[in-house]
Amino acid sequence: MKGRTVVLDHLNDREAAALIVDGVLEDFLIEGDAPTPGTIYRARADRPVKGQGGMFLTTPDGPAFLRQVKGLAPGQMMLVQVTGYAEEGKAIPVTQKLLFKSRYAIVTPDAPGLNISRSIRNEDERDRLLEVAHESTGDLPYGLILRSACAGADVEDIAEDIVAMCNLAEQVLNDDGDTPEVLSEGDGPHLLAWRDWVEPASIESTKGGFERHGVLDALDVAQDIREPLSGGAFLYVEPTRAFVAVDVNTGSDTSLAAGIKANMACAKQLPRVLRVRGLGGQIILDLAPMPKKDRRAFESALRASLKADSEETTMLGWTNLGHFELQRKRGRISLTEALA
Repeated sequence: MKGRTVVLDHLNDREAAALIVDGVLEDFLIEGDAPTPGTIYRARADRPVKGQGGMFLTTPDGPAFLRQVKGLAPGQMMLVQVTGYAEEGKAIPVTQKLLFKSRYAIVTPDAPGLNISRSIRNEDERDRLLEVAHESTGDLPYGLILRSACAGADVEDIAEDIVAMCNLAEQVLNDDGDTPEVLSEGDGPHLLAWRDWVEPASIESTKGGFERHGVLDALDVAQDIREPLSGGAFLYVEPTRAFVAVDVNTGSDTSLAAGIKANMACAKQLPRVLRVRGLGGQIILDLAPMPKKDRRAFESALRASLKADSEETTMLGWTNLGHFELQRKRGRISLTEALA
C-alpha cells in the first residue's frame, strides 16, 4: 500500500498513534505511566550531587535530576521541563531551558529572536511568515521559531498556534507558586502525531484502525528481538540494563559482499527499528564482517538515516573490538514496557 497513513487508536487502554509509510510501520507512539517529555514543573531543589555535577529536585511525580546547577541552593524553587524518559529506578531528567512547542511554532524564552525553518527557502513565503509572526507576537519578549509545517499553511492556523504558545509561555513563566506542581502537561500520542507528523497523509481515527491497517502485526515483530532486513539479512535487537545490543547477521547470503550489504541495510533501517521499539541510551552495534575500507561508507549511510530521524542520536565511533557506538536520547517509552 503506497502513501502515508496516520492511525489514531488505543492499545491496551493506552492512547497510541501509528505512522505507516508505503505499508511499513515507520513510527509508533504510545502513552506510558511515566511523566511525558515536555511536562513543565515548578520544582524544589533538594540536594546537590557534586560528583555528577547536578542536583536532585522534588516534583509532584517524584525525584528529578538537573545537570549544570551552578548557583542553585537547596530549597530554591524553579521551573524545569522533562527532557525524556528515565531508566527504571532513576530520577526524571529535566532542564531549565523551557520550550513551548506546537505544530507551527516553538516559543523559546531563553533564546530571543525570530527564526524560520531553514527548509523554507522561498523568499515570498518567508516574508509572509515574518508578517504573521510580527502581527501575532507584538512586543512579547520571548524567542519564536516557525517550523517547516508553516510552509503553505493557513495564516489563521499559524497565528492561532503562535498566540496559544505565547499565552502558555506567559502563564507558566509568570507563575509565583511556592510548592512543587505540574504547570503544563506534555503532549500525548495523538497530539504528538498532529504536531510532528506534518507531511500530507490520510487520517484513520476510528476504533479498530490498528487491526485494519496491520499495525498489530507490525508490533508483534517489533516486540521480538529479531528484525528482518533486505536481502535475507536480519538484526537481533536486545535491550540490557546497561545498553542496547544490536547484532547484524548476513543470513543465508554467503557472497563476498554479504557483510557490507547487511551493514548498509542496518544503517538504513536502524533509526526506524529503534524508534518503533522506543529504545534509547547507549547503543552498541556488532556489525557483520566487512573490510575496514568500507567503514566510511557505512558511517555516511548511517549519518544520512539519523539526520531524518526524530530522536537526537550521536555517532560516537568505533571501538577496539570493531563495534560501533551510538548515544540516543530516551525520548520514547519502551514498547515492551508499555505493552507489558
